[in-house]
Amino acid sequence: HLAPCILGTHHEKGAQTFWSVVNRLPLSGNAVLCWKFCHVFHKLLRDGHSNVLKDSVRYKNELSDMSRMWGHLSEGYGQLCSIYLKLLRTKMEFHTKNPRFPGNLQMSDRQLDEAGENDVNNFFQLTVEMFDYLECELNLFQTVFSSLDMSRSVSVTAAGQCRLAPLIQVILDCSHLYDYTVKLLFKLHSCLPADTLQGHRDRFLEQFRKLKDLFYRSSNLQYFKRLIQIPQLPENPPNFLRASALSEHISPVVVIPAEASSPDSEPITDLVEMDTASQSLFDNKFDDIFGSSFSCDPFNFNSQNGMNKDDKDRLIEQLYGEIAALKEELENFKAESARGAVQLRGRASELEAELAEQKHLKQQAQDESEFLRTELEELKKQREDTEKAQRSLTEIERRAQANEQRYSKLKEKYSELVQNHADLLRKNAEVTKQVTVARQAQGDVEREKKELEDSFQRVSEQAQRKSQEQAEVLETLKRELAVSRQELQVLQGTLESSTQAGAEQNTRITSLEQERDRLSRAAEQHGEDMAALRAELQQLRDTLSREQESSRTELETLQTQLRDKEGAEQALQRRLAEEQQSLLRGTAREAERMVQDALARMEDPAHISCTGSADCLLSRTLAASECVERLRDVHSKYLTDGTAVGSLLPCLALFAHLVSDTLLQGSATSHVAPVEPADRLLELCRQCGSEAVSYLSALQDPGTVAGADCSLVTACLGRISAIGEELRPRGLDVKQEELGDLVDKEMAATAAAIETASARIEEMLSKARAGDTGVKLEVNERILGSCTGLMQAIHVLVLASKDLQREIVESGRGAASPKEFYAKNSRWTEGLISASKAVGWGATVMVDAADLVVQGKGTFEELMVCSREIAASTAQLVAASKVKADKDSANLCKLQQASRGVNQATASVVASTKAGRSQVEEKDSMDFSSMTLTQIKRQEMDSQVRVLELENQLQKERQKLGELRKKHYELAGVAEGWDEDG
Repeated sequence: HLAPCILGTHHEKGAQTFWSVVNRLPLSGNAVLCWKFCHVFHKLLRDGHSNVLKDSVRYKNELSDMSRMWGHLSEGYGQLCSIYLKLLRTKMEFHTKNPRFPGNLQMSDRQLDEAGENDVNNFFQLTVEMFDYLECELNLFQTVFSSLDMSRSVSVTAAGQCRLAPLIQVILDCSHLYDYTVKLLFKLHSCLPADTLQGHRDRFLEQFRKLKDLFYRSSNLQYFKRLIQIPQLPENPPNFLRASALSEHISPVVVIPAEASSPDSEPITDLVEMDTASQSLFDNKFDDIFGSSFSCDPFNFNSQNGMNKDDKDRLIEQLYGEIAALKEELENFKAESARGAVQLRGRASELEAELAEQKHLKQQAQDESEFLRTELEELKKQREDTEKAQRSLTEIERRAQANEQRYSKLKEKYSELVQNHADLLRKNAEVTKQVTVARQAQGDVEREKKELEDSFQRVSEQAQRKSQEQAEVLETLKRELAVSRQELQVLQGTLESSTQAGAEQNTRITSLEQERDRLSRAAEQHGEDMAALRAELQQLRDTLSREQESSRTELETLQTQLRDKEGAEQALQRRLAEEQQSLLRGTAREAERMVQDALARMEDPAHISCTGSADCLLSRTLAASECVERLRDVHSKYLTDGTAVGSLLPCLALFAHLVSDTLLQGSATSHVAPVEPADRLLELCRQCGSEAVSYLSALQDPGTVAGADCSLVTACLGRISAIGEELRPRGLDVKQEELGDLVDKEMAATAAAIETASARIEEMLSKARAGDTGVKLEVNERILGSCTGLMQAIHVLVLASKDLQREIVESGRGAASPKEFYAKNSRWTEGLISASKAVGWGATVMVDAADLVVQGKGTFEELMVCSREIAASTAQLVAASKVKADKDSANLCKLQQASRGVNQATASVVASTKAGRSQVEEKDSMDFSSMTLTQIKRQEMDSQVRVLELENQLQKERQKLGELRKKHYELAGVAEGWDEDG
């Protein structure tokens, strides 16, 4: 299918028809279809017409949105489609920025030099863009291999070939990009210092190892062996520090075997044959009607006699031509009608499919609405039944409480009666004792006592049923009994002296008889009262028994109903608690899966290419910490009140989302961070994820919900936030409103530093001329003169940079102020500030080194290093100024000329320094004329020891220099925002 598409783009000189068809395809709903579209589009960008890129740029944002959409699908073709779409967008951006490169990337060395316009800054930027392009190619390569089971022969299956087929285009692109990056790096090393390109070399070595491994793995697959011959990269990467290594470089060539026949030409041949056959058929029909050809017609007298055709023959020929034209027009019309019919049928099929889908969705919505309506009615009925039961239960409780109060009152009254009866029995026992003593004293008293005892017995029997209303009578009786007890005591004393006082006894007996009569009358009266009280008490008992029976029956009924309602309510509560617990477990389980998915994506090789900033990490960490605090409060409320699960579930979902986002952002930030903080950040992210998973697992078990604690997650987030603060770029400490003023201040400070340095050099030159002579004066004059020339060249460069900067601000800010322009382009502004600082610092350090050399306290090597550092700083300033400059700007040409002047002046300083060192070394050569053999041998041994020490120090210093350059490259990348996409 690719050949007709490619021929179609060359036929119509564009890709409008291709995109009109693609826009109707469901690329967002079918991952395999999207994968095959990416393959076709990649082939069109490589082999299609050059206008395919122009027609496709307008759809770049749609491809980006589709890439982000497929990136959320972690299984199947989702990640593959996402990475492939990113690669296609990177390819379009690369060819848009570099229009000299064709779609298939095939260029000669001369064309590659012309693409860089013979400018080292262009080659520098082009190399970075090629690195980014090759990185996207390698990501797709590696993701496809990681998605396949390499332990099986996947290349002979249809599913495996579907994933491996686009890698043929990737292999073609990678071979050219690798070749061009090698050539450009050799060219850059011939123009720039090696330490400036340390980052380029490190990035090339990483991509070299990946590409070599992928080429080796691809060449072993059976699928590629019959379609493409994959080259193998050399064992060791090129040594860019040695210029002669370029001649050893062999460009990798990918060979595609030629096919036996081209199927693309067959339809054209068939069309030609059909056209010829139809033409011959028409001629045969015409001959059958009008005869054979005119050249063979025996009646064609004009041909025989050599005469011109008459009007009839011309008319026939004209009609024949019109018939042929009408036939051709009819054929075109039929073909157009057929195409229109096919398009209309396709559109009708699409509309029918959409209509069926809409009907299906409508039916689903109706069914769901009916189900929800039924469920709502059931809930309403349950609510009404619950309200009725609640009201009935309230009425039953009220009636039971009233009956309980009545029963309590009756029980209290009965208890009082029993207590009064017991008191009377105790009092009766006391009276019985007193009467017994009186009986022993005197027989008459015994008879009276027996009568009184009988009376008291009757009274005691009657008092058993006496009520509370007889309390006063019983109190009176008690007082009388007390008086009788006193009288009996008097009688006892009388009995002891009965023999002496008989008369007194008779008198006392008489008084006792009277008292007995009075007591008998009182006892009779009390008997009548007790009978009335007994009747009333019996009536009260009957009434109480009836009320107790009715109350007992009603209470049993109410208790039965209450138990039923309590059972139903407990069942509802258990069901509600089970549903709440099920919701909590389900939400916690999904949250745990989300966090585990984030932990798995951290280990996914496809995630290694993702990068992030420390500021984004801090914002995500802050949001996650706030969510954890809210979750802790809601969790404590849930433990005290189980109905608060409705506020716990949203917090759990937000917690899982923010923690997962924080883990992925932390992993992405670690990819661009230094090694030690990156390792600590990754370890903390893993620990935070494990603690979050432990907390969510505890929430799923009812036995461990109360003991679940998210304080460990808060602690991990705090440590992650601390590392994020360490990784924040230092340039962000400056407010954007101050960037404009800071640029002017730094440029002014640089100019002032250069003027100060020039004045100091003039002063040192005057001192050298006044105090030095001979070779020393000559060396100092040459060095200081070259330094003066370098300062003048740097001054010219700073002025040209100011002019170009002013032009950039005026042309780019529009109606905004310069400060707003600097704030809008903060990254570019920070790079300009950094370059200006580097130039001013380099000038100051070089002047200090020159002063020490002139005084004889410094070394020539330090002066040469300082001059080279100034050259690198000026190159950085030129590159920073050139990023936003117009290519045809006159100020840009001036800046480039000033940069060349600085390079020449730097070379002059280095040359004069080397020449001065040679003269000083020749002057300080050793005199061996006065030394003996033993002294010379001793000096030789000392020199050898010194050589070994210096070689050891040189090796250590070179290792230290490599580490410093690597750290400087990392810090500069973080400060300049190299790890950010924008």
